[in-house]
Amino acid sequence: MSISNVLRRHRAVLFFSAVVVAPFAVGVALNASFADTETGSSQVASATPASTTSYAPIVAADKPAVVTITSIMKASPAPDDQTESSDGGSPSDEQLPQFFDDRGIPAPKAPPQGATQLAEALGSGFIISSDGTIVTNNHVIDGASDIKVTLDDGTELPATLVGRDAKSDLAVLKVKAGKPLPTIAWGDSDRLRAGDPILAIGNPFGIGTTVTAGIVSARGRDLHSGPYDDFLQIDAPINHGNSGGPLVDTNGTVVGINTAIYSPNGGSVGVGFAIPSHEAEQIVAKLVKSGSIEHGLLGIVMQPVTPDLANALGLPTPEGALVAHVGDGSPAAHAGIETGDVITGFSGQTIKEPKTLSRAVADLVPGKREALSVWRNGKTVALSVVIGGNDDSVKPISATNSSQPVHSSFPTLGLALGDLNQTVRQALNVSSRVRGAVVEGIDPDQPAATTGIALGDVIVAVNHMPVKTAKETSQAISAAAKSSKKSVLLLIERGEQQTFIALPFGKG
Repeated sequence: MSISNVLRRHRAVLFFSAVVVAPFAVGVALNASFADTETGSSQVASATPASTTSYAPIVAADKPAVVTITSIMKASPAPDDQTESSDGGSPSDEQLPQFFDDRGIPAPKAPPQGATQLAEALGSGFIISSDGTIVTNNHVIDGASDIKVTLDDGTELPATLVGRDAKSDLAVLKVKAGKPLPTIAWGDSDRLRAGDPILAIGNPFGIGTTVTAGIVSARGRDLHSGPYDDFLQIDAPINHGNSGGPLVDTNGTVVGINTAIYSPNGGSVGVGFAIPSHEAEQIVAKLVKSGSIEHGLLGIVMQPVTPDLANALGLPTPEGALVAHVGDGSPAAHAGIETGDVITGFSGQTIKEPKTLSRAVADLVPGKREALSVWRNGKTVALSVVIGGNDDSVKPISATNSSQPVHSSFPTLGLALGDLNQTVRQALNVSSRVRGAVVEGIDPDQPAATTGIALGDVIVAVNHMPVKTAKETSQAISAAAKSSKKSVLLLIERGEQQTFIALPFGKG
């Protein structure tokens, strides 16, 4: 099972889950700070904790600045008079079907027939400025028509949305309390190491502000949910409702924002993820200033370069970002980037993986011209591109699986190929514009079975040469087998996306 099938957004849900948690203690001296990021002042809550194994000083300092966020949203009518809220389907949900998919709490009572149904979703957040500026996750407030914030002392206040950014999953709210509010200062996530102790604070399941302890399990986790994927992995239990809450270090400063869990059952299994503060602080500052962020865009779909792909492409090393699709009319198309190019350099930076390029482009201001280099037909080509603006029209590679009877075969690779006749097109929902050979069978004992190619895939090109029929495809593969390369490069049409797959040659 892929990670995308078990990642879940953790807003509050309808049930309570009995969880047994072992106590966690670390024998280090702790200093908790209580700071106002607006003035830069800081007050030490406790210089010497009562016990070197207690987190109480940190909790006492930080908990007053942690809030519960209630999002009110319209809910689609449920069948059979059920009142459960529906999934809103954010861009991240399209990419990761079960990444934070529990939307919220159903309305306590069904409204009169014909009336608008409302649902509530709970999340967490934290105050970064005494004037009432609050940070949370974008998915906590996404689709909300009304937002309420409950302070630690129980005070409930209406909140206004200052700004939000779906790509980084961050949002900024504002409340007016009529008095200075307690705050938490930003910390330095870059100083965190695997094994460092951390605390997660939030409101899981809506039961009230809760603190859990753990360590940093890993850094730099990529969940393939956006260009800013650089998550901290933690083992401190976080659950539905913890989203948007602070992850704090032993100084009591925010080093992350609790955002995701890996869970086969909807509850915490000790694998959580947080947005690091070095990323969040910069984005939040931009949202406070302008309310939104204009991200740079190339308009391509990329995939990593595996050793087999590198061999098929003639690349010296398996590095770079392989262009699987170029959007029509996109900045990449205007720059002359082609499907099958491997982007190896961008804006003076060596590109070793798609994640590096995605982050570099997203951080740029639209309209800026940048130089890039691509590997094409065995040599490096220099190009220039004008960065585009926000556009969600280019979606990530998706997967489809279909089964068709076998008509022809290519035993060296373990593939059975067929032509795209009208019956096959209708069965697989393949557009009339697509030409190629459909994969109708895969031999589990041959190379194709281990490469990711699937039944229903349509091979549209072999080693960059377009093919129209199963016969052309087989002939092109046979010709490739006579070369000195160990694999053949196939361009696959899968759903509405294209991806490259390198198939190693078998012994036949």
